[in-house]
Amino acid sequence: MKTQILDHQQVEKILRRMAYQIYEKNFDKKDLVFAAIKGQGIEVAKLVQQELNDISKIKISLLEIEISKDKPSFTSTQVDFSQISVQGKTIILFDDVLNTGRTLVYGMHPFLHLDPCAIQIAVLVDRNHKTFPVAADYIGLSLQTTIQEHVSVIMKLKKISVYLL
Repeated sequence: MKTQILDHQQVEKILRRMAYQIYEKNFDKKDLVFAAIKGQGIEVAKLVQQELNDISKIKISLLEIEISKDKPSFTSTQVDFSQISVQGKTIILFDDVLNTGRTLVYGMHPFLHLDPCAIQIAVLVDRNHKTFPVAADYIGLSLQTTIQEHVSVIMKLKKISVYLL
């Protein structure tokens, strides 16, 4: 059974709030690096980037992190750093859903050797089932679920909805 948790209008409000929170915490920065997990994570990052562009003059660079969600590993995680330097910059790591924290740990790994100023984490939904020590700095919705339930973020025609399966 599929239950809608958030419709597109609710998601838009959440993303705007997240953009304000990011701006409040980073108002003194001239630029930020948004690094997002390929798939829905990159879509969430792009929408937050649009909201942040509306309220601030912070320059945002966007990096896509390719990671196998089925069998993540440090060696299989790929990021193209050819266009963007992250040294000394604040990186905000985006994903759609924080479940165990595994994906975000592997997604964070390529940045640790590049001397960033800080790494912050932003997620649309936090399920609170962490098995890895990962805590999000920016959370759209904190949702208590059972292990058997699944949260799905679906984007159709540039509209995002969140469902509990």
